[in-house]
Amino acid sequence: MVDKVFTDTRLAALYDSFSPEGARDDFRFYLPLVMAAPSVLDLGCGTGALLRRARADGHGGRLCGVDPAPGMLEVARAQEDIEWVLGDASSLCSRGDRFDLVVMTGHAFQVLLGDDELRSTLAVIAATLTDTGRFVFETRNPLVREWETWHQRYSGEVLDETGAVVRCVCHVTGPVDGDLVSFTHTFTSDQWTEPEISYSKLRFLDAPTLAAFLSTAGLVVAEQFGDWDRSPLTATSPEIITVACRA
Repeated sequence: MVDKVFTDTRLAALYDSFSPEGARDDFRFYLPLVMAAPSVLDLGCGTGALLRRARADGHGGRLCGVDPAPGMLEVARAQEDIEWVLGDASSLCSRGDRFDLVVMTGHAFQVLLGDDELRSTLAVIAATLTDTGRFVFETRNPLVREWETWHQRYSGEVLDETGAVVRCVCHVTGPVDGDLVSFTHTFTSDQWTEPEISYSKLRFLDAPTLAAFLSTAGLVVAEQFGDWDRSPLTATSPEIITVACRA
């Protein structure tokens, strides 16, 4: 099920305010890759901020964003010279499209919770890549247990388009269930009649498990980094940033 924060247009419009481009280290990593690729697919594109930035910076090739959340895509579609597709990876199966670069940013890879969903998504990605194409994505390193600080890191307040203050409180809702972490975002405003609560769950896979899933889909790890500065992956790295290609 798509989280309410992504289906509700009002909340989706706040997404970029809570995660402004200037504060996103991942953009500094991904944007040069996008600019160098003739055709790019952003799977789980959200509000399309990465592709919109690439177009603004002069990318003249094909840019396509896919997301299952209507609210997010409504925000993205303000930029009309980019393809926006409502759906998930399965939406690409009948299109026969091929891309030089496929990315999943914003930890979108972690919303693939089940083994079957993960395998089918990776199979579609592998089929979508050109012979020299790259699939680049990140997932948080489970060894760091970052979710223990989310109540501080992902709580805060912003102004909405009317100037009203909107507050967000992040709360991990229970003990970790294997490699799954469940949490909520509670949004409140003095201008609203009631809070809006989103319920989310993310999967934390370690590097060997990631490699095994990629291999099943006919993909191999070409490069792997532990943070956005391209530092090596270690046990204390906050991220597992993976560049994969067809085997």
